[in-house]
Amino acid sequence: MDQLRTFFGGFDFTLFLSVLGLSLMGLVTMYSHAGDNAFFNRQVIWIVVAVIAMLIAMIPDYRFLRTGNSVFFVYILTVLSLFLVLFIGEITLGAQSRFDLGFFSLQPSDPAKLVLIAVLAKYFAKRHEFIGDFTHIIISGIYALFVFGLVFIQPDFGSAIILFFVWLGMVLVSGIKLRHLVAVFALGTIAFGMMWQFAFLDYQKDRIVTFLDPLSDIQGAGYNAYQSTVAIGSGELFGKGIGYGTQSKLLFLPEYETDFIFAAYAEEWGMFGVLLLFALFSLAVWRLLVHAMNGDTNFERLFAAGVCILFVSHFFVHIGMNIGLLPVTGTTIPFLSYGGSHLLTEFLAVGIVMGMRRYATVKYKTTDVFDS
Repeated sequence: MDQLRTFFGGFDFTLFLSVLGLSLMGLVTMYSHAGDNAFFNRQVIWIVVAVIAMLIAMIPDYRFLRTGNSVFFVYILTVLSLFLVLFIGEITLGAQSRFDLGFFSLQPSDPAKLVLIAVLAKYFAKRHEFIGDFTHIIISGIYALFVFGLVFIQPDFGSAIILFFVWLGMVLVSGIKLRHLVAVFALGTIAFGMMWQFAFLDYQKDRIVTFLDPLSDIQGAGYNAYQSTVAIGSGELFGKGIGYGTQSKLLFLPEYETDFIFAAYAEEWGMFGVLLLFALFSLAVWRLLVHAMNGDTNFERLFAAGVCILFVSHFFVHIGMNIGLLPVTGTTIPFLSYGGSHLLTEFLAVGIVMGMRRYATVKYKTTDVFDS
């Protein structure tokens, strides 16, 4: 009984219900009253597997990550997997970004985001008192650059952008000085200019140009963005009803189970549903911030903050892409979009944060009025 009480001591019922609710919202958006429901059926399995993985992730005592080289070894293995996928990976929609394992496909760029968070959390936690030294910003940037570069050349521009936001966000919360922040943005601007000139493929440039003028090529590069905005607008106040979205279910809106699931959701649930979605996501983010502020050490605090940054980056990039404020980059939305790799990664991240909560300070555990 004591072991069971210890295990569930870190369980955050509010956080769990919020992320599970988001997953169920995405699940029912995939349902169709007529036609194939293969995505719906497979997503049910992935949600069950992801929740089990979250519970398992709560078991270890993660204090061992603060010392030793275990985080670095996992980082090296992650980089190697990203390198290997470029040669033997499955090509899907023009990107060689996943391993075909028969029963399912594994996209290593998803767990790579979590590994990068752990590496940066450990690096900044060990050097917290000397974070004002710009050298640490450069070194942390090198860690991120290896993962970013390998993901970018797959090409998976959406995941690469998220990796950049994770690094930038963790640099900011670690305590960077203002002049260093200006230098980071200057370097980022230069890097973007160089990538535009030498790295971006033509279709990626078309997406960015279309972002500036979405209606310039409705039948070409701007088609997806245009159909997405039409779907969202047609939802009006209360939506068309679950399973009755015409833009999505009649396939005017492509990839509505993944890249454009927010548009499909807004079409069927309307403004009321969108507000509910934002409320649930805000609740999840708030709980993660509570854990970030009350972690046992800087490592736990930075890790929880990094997970929060990861989710927020995905959320707003995906929605910005769906409503035409950002270029189409093929980015999923946390917990809603179809897919096993990202869903497992997200629930694992939540489970690890809960696992770290078990050995948090006594004050944190006894004063948290939302503790279940």
